Amino acid sequence: MKLEMNGISKAFGQNAVLKNVRFHLNEGEICALLGENGAGKSTLMNILGGVIPADQGEILLGGVKQHFATPAQSLNAGIAFIHQELNLINDLTVYENMFIGRELQKKSGLLDHKAMIRETQKVFDQIGMDVNPRAMVRDLDASYKQIVEISRALMMNAKFIIMDEPTTSLTDPEIQRVFGMLRTLKKQQVGIVFISHKLREVMEICDRYTVLRDGVMVAQGAVQDVTTDDLARHMVGHDVVSGYREVQEISGREVLKLENLSHAPYFENVSLCVHAGEVLGITGLLGDGRSELFASVFGSLEGYTGDICLEGRQVRIKNTLQAMKLGIGYVPRNRKENGIIKDMDILDNGSIVTWDVLTGKNGLLDHKKQRADFNAQKEALRIKLDDVRNGITSLSGGNQQKVVLAKWLTRNPRLLILDNPTQGVDVGAKEEIYEIILRLAKEGVAVVVLSSEAQEVIRVCDRALVMYHGKVVDEVRGDRMNEHEIMRLATGG
Repeated sequence: MKLEMNGISKAFGQNAVLKNVRFHLNEGEICALLGENGAGKSTLMNILGGVIPADQGEILLGGVKQHFATPAQSLNAGIAFIHQELNLINDLTVYENMFIGRELQKKSGLLDHKAMIRETQKVFDQIGMDVNPRAMVRDLDASYKQIVEISRALMMNAKFIIMDEPTTSLTDPEIQRVFGMLRTLKKQQVGIVFISHKLREVMEICDRYTVLRDGVMVAQGAVQDVTTDDLARHMVGHDVVSGYREVQEISGREVLKLENLSHAPYFENVSLCVHAGEVLGITGLLGDGRSELFASVFGSLEGYTGDICLEGRQVRIKNTLQAMKLGIGYVPRNRKENGIIKDMDILDNGSIVTWDVLTGKNGLLDHKKQRADFNAQKEALRIKLDDVRNGITSLSGGNQQKVVLAKWLTRNPRLLILDNPTQGVDVGAKEEIYEIILRLAKEGVAVVVLSSEAQEVIRVCDRALVMYHGKVVDEVRGDRMNEHEIMRLATGG
């Protein structure tokens, strides 16, 4: 069976998001859907998933025209959409999550738990996955949560699965586990749409690619016939220059110093320093304690022991407001939970940390200054939006991330902590964010980049500390700052 989307167009008001797009997917193949943030990928898949209607065009399954008015209709036709933010309930078991909304019942009307466990196990056996149906979802690592979502789609007889940024929050071993699952599905003739900004992963797992740019399909073909540079060029419309920072001797004043900082069970006896004009990387595997370490520095995780010194003065940071007043900015790891306020508009999300300085003696916000400051950052970060008063969720994930970054740049911090700063950001925007980080360092800001991506650390940092099980195991710089050495240290080598 072949899935086809022909002549798909969609506009929101005057903004034409998709323009006569063609896309197809065969059974038993993995097709990458690529494009910058705002290129139209999510809109195209939302049309296929029955979330929104197309203005023009048609969807064909096996040559038969389809019309999906709801996600349920799309799912009933064999198309499952697994979103970047997984739709699992942590406080339920695996089998309960598998049957949410369509629970099996006995003749008495009571839930048939044994039957649901049996059917769940049957699916896991089919795909060769060792997952206990009775396990609590909260106890699974991120890759197994992805696998539960995929298994749920298979249980509903999905022949085509859309996966939106499935590896964003996974470690390398977890990514390989999910890739093993995708290869199994491919053998079982399931077609997969793989939406990702990680081009090396596309080269590893995908058979074909389709690239959207500004709502137009600009390229498609076999992955084996292109390089990551080719794909990046298709996405942004020009060559993407990945320059590296010329590392210089650290000569700026010491901005942050940690001495024997500990907080069980997250991190233990961490000592480090960061200087003005320096980009310090902190890397390792997920769960290494780096996020909790700098959450403590920013005052959002209480209970640490040890000393924090800012500009040579010892401080005890008790809350985030105090941290902000001390000149610390923090872009958190989980944008959805900690970076944005979903019920607020773009402008307020992009300025909320400066409200205290924008408020006059009369207690009123200087809206003119608020808008001017945000517009300056919007231009600098190339944030794609229609109206600053639209809801923050109207933006693509990458543009939301830029808004989060914009609010802290407006604050002019002396120390800026960036936890996974390019999560969900396309290849072109990544380079823009890297250039901003380097510009801030050149202007004398002390920057700390927390990242699991070795290439990101190598690209932008002067030196990096590698953490393993809550401890700093070594510092890498110069020739030692390479992927092999970072991975060796991050895995306990």
